[in-house]
Amino acid sequence: MLSVDQAIAAILQEVEPRPMVEVSLAEARGLVLAVDVASDVDSPPFDKSQMDGFAVRAEDTLHVPATLQVIEEVTAGSVPERVVVPGQASRIMTGAPMPEGADTVVPIEQCDFQEGANCVTVQSSSEPGACIVQQGTSMAKGETVLVAGTQLSAASMGLLAELGQARVSVLPRPTVGILATGDELVPVDVSPGPGQIRNSNQTMLVAQVAQAGADTRPLGIARDEREHLKALIAQGLECDILCLSGGVSAGKLDLVPSELVAAGVRQVFHKVNMKPGKPVWYGRLDAERSPDGRPRWIFGLPGNPVSSMVCFELFVRTALRKLMGITPADPQPVKARLESAHTTRGDRPTYLPANLQWTDTCACVRPANWQGSFDLRATANANAMILFPAGDRKFAAGEQVDVIPW
Repeated sequence: MLSVDQAIAAILQEVEPRPMVEVSLAEARGLVLAVDVASDVDSPPFDKSQMDGFAVRAEDTLHVPATLQVIEEVTAGSVPERVVVPGQASRIMTGAPMPEGADTVVPIEQCDFQEGANCVTVQSSSEPGACIVQQGTSMAKGETVLVAGTQLSAASMGLLAELGQARVSVLPRPTVGILATGDELVPVDVSPGPGQIRNSNQTMLVAQVAQAGADTRPLGIARDEREHLKALIAQGLECDILCLSGGVSAGKLDLVPSELVAAGVRQVFHKVNMKPGKPVWYGRLDAERSPDGRPRWIFGLPGNPVSSMVCFELFVRTALRKLMGITPADPQPVKARLESAHTTRGDRPTYLPANLQWTDTCACVRPANWQGSFDLRATANANAMILFPAGDRKFAAGEQVDVIPW
């Protein structure tokens, strides 16, 4: 049985990003650039004012107060028409181009000016270049400003818009098929009968996939019957990643592993030394077995909701990040201080849902009042999970532990 680290390493070895695609800028949010992007302009494209005030010659402010003739008003989006000569000033607005002859801007708060007057009294001296952004300060034409491998944030998308990049070369957004299995499941809008429960895992996994930046294809509920399961697996294998929940243990009706193998999926591992989530299954549909010549990656997650959720965060999210070119792809634990004492028991590492908060001085974590892998209620306010090593041990309040944020 693999350790969690070994299972993650196996996933990273098997998953490779798709070839790049070109999408509209609006579709690129959260995706990873596939090529470097260079600026086609200087930014700013001209020397511009940082302030509302007056564009003057610094030499004219050596002896203040100094009264200067106002020759024009320059607003953002306009072009100066007159040259500032000794004894003159141009009223200027933030972002407007500097007029020829002026080498500094005096903020309006340091000037006495009346609307309609043709002169201004400058009350403070100013150095050359003050309150001016020089042409090309942010970036120069031809300069590489975003490199391949950059995950596109709001700021980087704004930069691409500034550069006129209406279409962008990126690694594509994956599609994840979500298939719940089990005769006991009913849709969320149906009242469960005897021995039945609502299909909460599909809703939960769809949300987790969306949070990871991928698209989802909900496939509904597969009954514990081979032909029905086979048909829905075939649909799911059209997606980049297929996640099944339930049917991966050793019970009579746990048909998922055998049906995946029958569909041509190569098992990479089955069972991981962890709690919850031990029965997790992972495999790959190799390119030569795929109808379109592209590989697929398949996860059989345990049916208990917290097990399914934890396995998604550890394993499926890792695969998605690797597929999308996001680095690092594997989970990155942080150190946090336990807010209360906690006792662990057992021979497997435990990934306990928890609430992680940052203070001015450190990260603090509070374990959920968790009753087991069925207990979804206790995880409703969790935003992380604490890794408690295998063995019987009491952790004291204030002790440092490894925490994986969700």
